[in-house]
Amino acid sequence: MTGHVDQDTPISNFTNCHSGILKRLNALDELPALLAPAARAKQIAEESLVFFREAIFEHHLEEERELFPAVMASALPGEELERVKSIVKRLTEEHRMVEALWKRLEKDLKPVAKGQTTDLDVSELQRLVTEYTGHAAFEEAEFLPLAEIILGRNSNHMAALGLSLNMRHARPVNAYI
Repeated sequence: MTGHVDQDTPISNFTNCHSGILKRLNALDELPALLAPAARAKQIAEESLVFFREAIFEHHLEEERELFPAVMASALPGEELERVKSIVKRLTEEHRMVEALWKRLEKDLKPVAKGQTTDLDVSELQRLVTEYTGHAAFEEAEFLPLAEIILGRNSNHMAALGLSLNMRHARPVNAYI
């Protein structure tokens, strides 16, 4: 008899079994490389869920309640004030748009934060990143330098804004008790 194994013998069952085991072990060997990205996805989702609610929404609110009104109140009537109003309108609309995008994505990020699968809309996620990046760049390049010029004309206006922001961020005394 040669080294050929008949496929219908009991020995061939062991060979076939080994093939299946080795195939499964090869797949299992991929697992360590996949665990780190899965853990990172979970961490990013968890941190983003907290960050958006606590930082970004609060940041928008602070700009709209403190910074924008202070700059509008201090702008020179006419062309400067109209420019400020136009920019503030655009920035506020962008805030609402980004917040709406976030709210749509948030429900699909919650399962990711728990390590579960989800139907996350990747194009909406990329749109959020792109839109907010553009928003921040515009605000940094156009509005904030203008705000600094306008509020810088009167040190009392800049100080009032600083005090208002400081009070908003200060913890109540009983928070430490």
